[in-house]
Amino acid sequence: VQLQASGGGLVQAGGSLRLSCAASRRTNSNNAMGWFRQSPGKEREFVASISWNGGRTYYADHIQDRFTISRDRVKNTVYLQMSSLKPEDTAVYYCAASRFSTTSRALSDYPYWGQGTQVTVSS
Repeated sequence: VQLQASGGGLVQAGGSLRLSCAASRRTNSNNAMGWFRQSPGKEREFVASISWNGGRTYYADHIQDRFTISRDRVKNTVYLQMSSLKPEDTAVYYCAASRFSTTSRALSDYPYWGQGTQVTVSS
């Protein structure tokens, strides 16, 4: 069970980044996937989720159409395209594989986690 997140970095407010999460075939084939984030001193929070076949997506309210989650099942990779970034988006972003095939915001539904990638948005 392996999830490898990448694509984080330093960007100015208003800029964009695309995060990637490469998953081993065993974890990703029929699982929904999610992105979460955690800032220092805060709990890990839900960002976005995508169903096993990409047909359904689910976003946290605070995303406000700025982020887009997608997946490439051939490449076993999930993406998070982030636009109009704000300083408050600064966090370590984690990808996770759900135990279910449908979207979910509950951390407890995701038993498999990647190592995280740092996103820093400067003002």
